[in-house]
Amino acid sequence: MKSTFVLAGLAAALTCGTALSASAAPMFNRIASFPVAMNNPDAEETSSEIIAVTEDGMTLIYSDSPAGGIGFIDITDAADPQPAGFLALDGEPTSVTVIGAKAYVGVNTSESYTDPSGKLAIIDIAGQSVDATCDLAGQPDSVAASKDGAMIAVAIENERDEDLNDGVIPQMPAGTVQIVSINGDAADCGSIVTVDMTGIADVAGSDPEPEFVDFNEAGELVVTMQENNHLAIIDPAAGSVSAHFSAGSVDLDMVDTEEEGALTFDGSLSGVPREPDAVKWLDNDRFVTANEGDYEGGSRGFSIFSKAGEVLFDSGNAIDHLAARLGHYPEKRSGNKGSEPEGLEVAKFGDETLIFVLLERASLILVYRDTGAEPEFLQALPSGIGPEGAVAIPARNLIVSANETDLRPDGGVGSHVMIYARAEGEAAYPHIIADSHEDGRPIGWVALSGMVGDATEPGKLYAVNDSFMGLMPSIYTIDASAKPARITAQTVVTRDGVPAQKLDLEGIALDGEGGFWLASEGRTDRVTPHALYHVNADGEIEDEVGLPTALMDAEIRFGMEGVTAVGEGDELTLWIAIQREWRDDEKGQVKLVSYTPASGEWGAVRYPLDTPETGWVGLSEITAFDGALFIIERDNQIGQTAAIKRLYRVAMDGLEAGELGGDLPLVEKELVHDFLPDLYATNGYALDKIEGFAVDADGEAFVVTDNDGVDDSSGETMFWSLGK
Repeated sequence: MKSTFVLAGLAAALTCGTALSASAAPMFNRIASFPVAMNNPDAEETSSEIIAVTEDGMTLIYSDSPAGGIGFIDITDAADPQPAGFLALDGEPTSVTVIGAKAYVGVNTSESYTDPSGKLAIIDIAGQSVDATCDLAGQPDSVAASKDGAMIAVAIENERDEDLNDGVIPQMPAGTVQIVSINGDAADCGSIVTVDMTGIADVAGSDPEPEFVDFNEAGELVVTMQENNHLAIIDPAAGSVSAHFSAGSVDLDMVDTEEEGALTFDGSLSGVPREPDAVKWLDNDRFVTANEGDYEGGSRGFSIFSKAGEVLFDSGNAIDHLAARLGHYPEKRSGNKGSEPEGLEVAKFGDETLIFVLLERASLILVYRDTGAEPEFLQALPSGIGPEGAVAIPARNLIVSANETDLRPDGGVGSHVMIYARAEGEAAYPHIIADSHEDGRPIGWVALSGMVGDATEPGKLYAVNDSFMGLMPSIYTIDASAKPARITAQTVVTRDGVPAQKLDLEGIALDGEGGFWLASEGRTDRVTPHALYHVNADGEIEDEVGLPTALMDAEIRFGMEGVTAVGEGDELTLWIAIQREWRDDEKGQVKLVSYTPASGEWGAVRYPLDTPETGWVGLSEITAFDGALFIIERDNQIGQTAAIKRLYRVAMDGLEAGELGGDLPLVEKELVHDFLPDLYATNGYALDKIEGFAVDADGEAFVVTDNDGVDDSSGETMFWSLGK
């Protein structure tokens, strides 16, 4: 199956399938986000990785490796999940599954890579206690329950030491698969069958590293051996491998292969081993793999195989292209594994078998319908950072993701479990998506910052990206009248015919002549100037204006965060928002700076900031409209600590800039809108950076968040209208 057909299908689905009529197919939308630190508030780091659900569908159980235990979440009301307890285990839990009233948890107790050990912990769910443990042959990676509840399979990976001999395998001891019989509600530790996996893979056959296991309805077990780029089918009754084959390789065109601060998608990769991680049966004859790669490969996609080893479908470059169009492509992973498909879930909702592909680095869940041939793309769901596991609850029309990354020690957001419900209606995400270039490459975008409305065409906006696209500073044309909004064109900002360097674009204003004024925040320690750039309609820099000495003498890194134009011709004046206090500012006050290009005159006023309880507060955008300057003021907090995300109005009547270096007038501000309810409207956590605000030619106001280039970020971008 050629990837071009897949991409065309994705494009068509996203073009036509996001606005649904009442009779259209049901869609998933997020209804809740649960910060897992609520279950273990005293832990320095806590995570949700592999997740399972009780048979009544009312309690989630997730493995938490950093905190050394498993967490419980009460989802009796799925839209209002509640902490339900944490059970510490003696070791590192790696995976969890449920049979009846018991949870079965693989626990790594290894002393070293060369002396691996582990156990299967049998947990009484109601009592949240350990009933018993079974010793395992080594370090467990994943566990799976048979459909009839009679067996547990454990992939004993005995993972390699990546610091030893550059991580090259073989590294002993070898991994294996163990099968444990379940009698009633107890595991029969004496029944454990060990399946020899050595000698079957072409890659380091003496050192198999089983990664993921899954049972089909016929009781057969499929196993991925990621580093070995191999797949095996096990007959549990015989305790042996019944079939095995290489996962094969792929050739990829139009992929982004360089981590250079640009999304070009002009590279190619040949003979890339798939190296599958997660695997799930689609039926008794076919299974799907997420081809993450953790050794020498990772084909950036997912594949469907027959159990005889035939490749029935491969997604090719389509997943990376889709992530790029959604603003979720992790450019800093271009030289490695791209979007990094890692997790999977497969479940039947009504008459449809759905496939959920989890992208670890792009922080997306892609939903497909199994057709028996090429799967049909349905929608993309925004996840927390680093989705690792998912569990479907078809009886309640729910899918749940576990997102492992905890950035709280660095001031970021913690790990979240997110819940999505399926119902008729429109998909709430994405809010904005890009088209593709004429040659089929996606218009890649991240980190939208400043915005401005077109002077004459309603619904037409322009936005810039910040320094995360440092080698491809761009002006994006947005059709805000579409649903979702669409990035229809990309204009690269150039200097002497090549993409301009050393720009950190945070603001954009119309120049009244078909071109733009751009504000670059600047950062002296990175030799990035604090400057205004005048560009024509083709993005060519025609003039560069550095900030005057009177400002630069007090400069710090938090510079221009927005620019807007007032007036026209020789009377055109640019007003610029400085994000934070500079050294000559009183605490709690920042400057709004004015610049008149025709005369070269500079001035400023003082602007009073709100007082934060945590972190700092600064400005993110400035927009002139209807006799006033509209200013976004925000704190640097995310999630539960976010408090100040506001739009203020400063009247232009009587606004007169003072001389730089002199006694600057203090402006008065009026609260127009609190963005916090908007940030929670999609039932995620409150995003940090509201950075773009624009009013179109018809007086409609639009807002966009900056997704930080998908770097320590979920990549989620919110774009919405505040109305006229």
